[in-house]
Amino acid sequence: MPYRVIIPARVQKQLDTLAASDWWRVRDAIDQLAHVPRPPGSKKMQGSSESWRVRAGNYRVIYTIEDDRLVVLVVKIGHRREVYR
Repeated sequence: MPYRVIIPARVQKQLDTLAASDWWRVRDAIDQLAHVPRPPGSKKMQGSSESWRVRAGNYRVIYTIEDDRLVVLVVKIGHRREVYR
């Protein structure tokens, strides 16, 4: 059963500001999280017990997983230089 991916309005604004080629790459990464919330290459964030990250080109998608409710919550999207600040 696929997970439900939730993208809050503030994160949707971050996604909408991306260039078209980057937008597609990030959107594909987010869509894949519904089927495999821990894809190969994803990493658990240090210092946080619940956050994960996945690469999408030069951008990173930071998200949390709620296995009991089958929900993936996208927390932040940003360029690799800025997303961890």
